[in-house]
Amino acid sequence: MGLQGPALIAASRTPIALLSETWAKSLPDAGFVYQVLRLGGESSVAEIERVKAEGCRQQARVIVGVGGGKSLDVARAAAADLKLPVVCCPTVASSDAPCSALSVVYTGDGVFVELRIYRRNPDLVLVDTQVIAGSPPRLLVAGMGDALATWFEAKTCVEGGIPNMRGGASTRCALALAELCYRTLLDDGADALAALRTKSVTPGLERIVEANTLLSGIGFESSGLAASHAVHNGLTAVAETRPYLHGEKVAFGVLVQLVLEHQSQSVMEEVLHFSTSIGLPVTLAEIGLGEMTPDMLDRVAVRSTARGESIHNEPFEVHPRMVADAICATDAIGRDWQRSLRVH
Repeated sequence: MGLQGPALIAASRTPIALLSETWAKSLPDAGFVYQVLRLGGESSVAEIERVKAEGCRQQARVIVGVGGGKSLDVARAAAADLKLPVVCCPTVASSDAPCSALSVVYTGDGVFVELRIYRRNPDLVLVDTQVIAGSPPRLLVAGMGDALATWFEAKTCVEGGIPNMRGGASTRCALALAELCYRTLLDDGADALAALRTKSVTPGLERIVEANTLLSGIGFESSGLAASHAVHNGLTAVAETRPYLHGEKVAFGVLVQLVLEHQSQSVMEEVLHFSTSIGLPVTLAEIGLGEMTPDMLDRVAVRSTARGESIHNEPFEVHPRMVADAICATDAIGRDWQRSLRVH
């Protein structure tokens, strides 16, 4: 591919412990000089700047991001600013970040700040499903939560003639892949989770890793985002949601989007059934908001509907009160669904 060293590997603690021996054996044999920089915390401006400074100091010619979505976001942001190629090596299938041409940037405390969109996608994405099979099950589930939004948001954007993430028109190909992503989740999600719990690589796990990483990435970038991700961004404005993963909050946002759009009961029940079958949240209590105060609800709703947010891609005007009501209605639906499961 024409990639050359020195390489700067930006990774968090666990991937470094997991893969250091592999790097030490394989990279020198391939002619690569490399250094490893340990990441910590959020995908923040400070962390991005730290990687950039180290890249300059090492005279790096390629940035390699290894780990989860936030590590890859940092690596992509640093590489884009330094005008260097970037390689993404996800060690978990927790989001569609690896293939995307953007980074989600947060404050050091985990509050959403912005999306940074780049001129090109990663030069190389390497996914080893044997490594994924050793990751915590919760992270795979969160990846399915992130991917769950892809079809619903893409469909909303396409039907509304909304420009995609790069400002262009969507394609039938992109929409078809977004739908394939959703169908793959329904067909293989539970089996993939069972495989991960035994650290096994099965065809179902392979398909879910593809859905979480590639199909979801293509679907959202080439079609667009809508209410689901905007609600996620709103939820980050409340500290109680910080321990919960991106995909967990997006999954709750999917249900809020379905309520806002007055989707049919059959669609809502299909999503509720899938979410509860793999352990995705369907109530506020499951994302730390069991004691939601009016002030907290207001902060979430206002942040969800901020100027430029993807919720404004919905085919109707959206305002904070509408979102607050939809969040409360979603929580009530989720609690009723859980009660019905206990009865049966």
